[in-house]
Amino acid sequence: METLKVLDYSNVFIASYFTDDRQCSHSNREHTLIYLCSGELEIEEKGKKTILHKGDCAFMRRDNQMLLQKRVKTGKPYRSVVLKFSRKFLREFYQNLDKSALPEYAKRDKKSLCLLPNGRPDIKSLFESILPYFDSDIKPSEDLLKLKMIEGVYILLNTSKDLYASLFDFTDPWKIDLLEYMNNNYMFDLSLEEMANYTGRSLATFKRDFKKLSDLPPQKWLIKRRLETAHELITTGRKKVTEVCFDVGFKNLSHFSKIYKEMYGISPVNSI
Repeated sequence: METLKVLDYSNVFIASYFTDDRQCSHSNREHTLIYLCSGELEIEEKGKKTILHKGDCAFMRRDNQMLLQKRVKTGKPYRSVVLKFSRKFLREFYQNLDKSALPEYAKRDKKSLCLLPNGRPDIKSLFESILPYFDSDIKPSEDLLKLKMIEGVYILLNTSKDLYASLFDFTDPWKIDLLEYMNNNYMFDLSLEEMANYTGRSLATFKRDFKKLSDLPPQKWLIKRRLETAHELITTGRKKVTEVCFDVGFKNLSHFSKIYKEMYGISPVNSI
């Protein structure tokens, strides 16, 4: 009789147990560490096939599409445990790192799949310590989940110095994604120097890197981004014009009204 069991705790730990073969298309939204307890897993990405056996562990970079073939092997069911690292968690982890200890020449690996060395006791210890929670169906606490995630990150960082750059999503060593940061913080009163610092860059490097991403200079990009959000909020009637002006980062209502009209051909008040 076929048995299928998938347990997902906070979209961080996921355990799969199958007694028949299964195939699925998998899109990694987050960086993922997968460990095979039994059975066999074939991962096909960009035409290349990698097979994981019992005790194997692999790191899958986020934002990559893969085809997974999960197989029962020599009478043993397919069983795997997955550990996911959210962007929020990795940012918090990075903020607490000793920056003076960071490797100087870490390079972001473009490969979407990295097979970790076999037989490492730290890998086996981490995943075997997780299994009892799935076997008993007792959900681990959020504090315990976080401890296991931290343990998983250190496994990766101890595997290769280049994984520092891959894990923390730096386009270059120790630089976080510019557009993601600015899209999350455009409404705050931050100078370009502060934005450069928060994204791990000098001001000159910040401007140079931003030029690769947009035809607009950073200040004009910020104004355009604020106006686009303001236009959406005003036209949908969710907030008053005065509230919108300050919420999106403008300090002066008359200045906001002027540049809004220049962009949309109508004043904010008349857009309601």
